Amino acid sequence: MKAIRPAALAALLLLGGGALAQDAAAPMSPTFDEALADALGADEYGMRQYVLVILKTGPTPVPAGAARDEMFRGHFANMKRLAAEGKLALAGPLDGVDGWRGLFILAVDDLEEAATLVATDPVIIHGEMIAEYHAYYGSAALMLVNETHEKVARKGF
Repeated sequence: MKAIRPAALAALLLLGGGALAQDAAAPMSPTFDEALADALGADEYGMRQYVLVILKTGPTPVPAGAARDEMFRGHFANMKRLAAEGKLALAGPLDGVDGWRGLFILAVDDLEEAATLVATDPVIIHGEMIAEYHAYYGSAALMLVNETHEKVARKGF
């Protein structure tokens, strides 16, 4: 049997072994957890589709008082419900500059489903805020934020 020269081996890899060479260039992570990736809806890059929702000041701000307090209690309860259902990956307030009040990252595939979920929020129902929707492709690990948050929050909402 004849030995293959290094130059010939390189040519074989380039011409016939392209897939082998490509796989070698991007090896599987040694810490890859297939069960976790599947549970989080991760693709081969550890990413997934979300919808980013920007909450902005709405046309009918609710004045300070009992009705406003109740509306925000409902807002927090709604977020907690969506998180428990696995639909809300991340939420938080923004600084209010230019009317940008907060954000949601929803673990849904399309803008219509996101709009249906957001429509259940009291701040949207009462016109305190309006929502703007954007497709977002991000780390599937965002789905672990709520579980981890429960472990680091001394107080709940």
